[in-house]
Amino acid sequence: MNKFEIQNPKSEIILAEQLPLMEHYYTIQGEGYNTGTPAYFLRLGGCDVGCVWCDVKDSWNAEKHPLSRIEEMVELVQNANASTAVITGGEPMMNDLTYLTDIFHQNKIRLWLETSGAYPLTGEWDWICVSPKKFKAPMKSALEKANELKVVIYNRFDFDWAEEHAATVNSACKLFLQPEHSRQDEMIPLIINYVRQNPKWRISLQTHKYMNIP
Repeated sequence: MNKFEIQNPKSEIILAEQLPLMEHYYTIQGEGYNTGTPAYFLRLGGCDVGCVWCDVKDSWNAEKHPLSRIEEMVELVQNANASTAVITGGEPMMNDLTYLTDIFHQNKIRLWLETSGAYPLTGEWDWICVSPKKFKAPMKSALEKANELKVVIYNRFDFDWAEEHAATVNSACKLFLQPEHSRQDEMIPLIINYVRQNPKWRISLQTHKYMNIP
């Protein structure tokens, strides 16, 4: 068996799937719990969540992006000497990522997932960040597995939305409120005040945008 094949419990070989890969790059995680950590980002195409303020709308149509084999993705990460890969989108869970996580872990690459939680989770992950969106509500099963709940605050009513989902995550889940970037001047003072009054929450900022990190 070569290093990119998966052995299943019945001793049958299952070859890796292909996935629509919009873009990839080695960078620094700019937001949430793992801010400041180097990681290789793999952005998959395909999303039907439809956030009006999405800054990667080119990712929505999976057919616009070429299919890439999982082993090619592994090699991208290895060639950058990265030890962590972030699988993001788009909405990556529109795909079954079981094979992807198996192959990456076989190659000793740590895996972090960024998802809206709108689809069932597949695969085994070292860190799961669920960022729920009102446009397509998250699944309870995804929220229960989240290591991190990151709620984007676009207006003052989003605090209630955040609390609604914080009530469904596990007790170890880290809670973050993040201002929507185009409205940060209005939302940051509200978030600061809210976190002071509700210290279970932390503040997340898109530091890569402040620091011009690609």
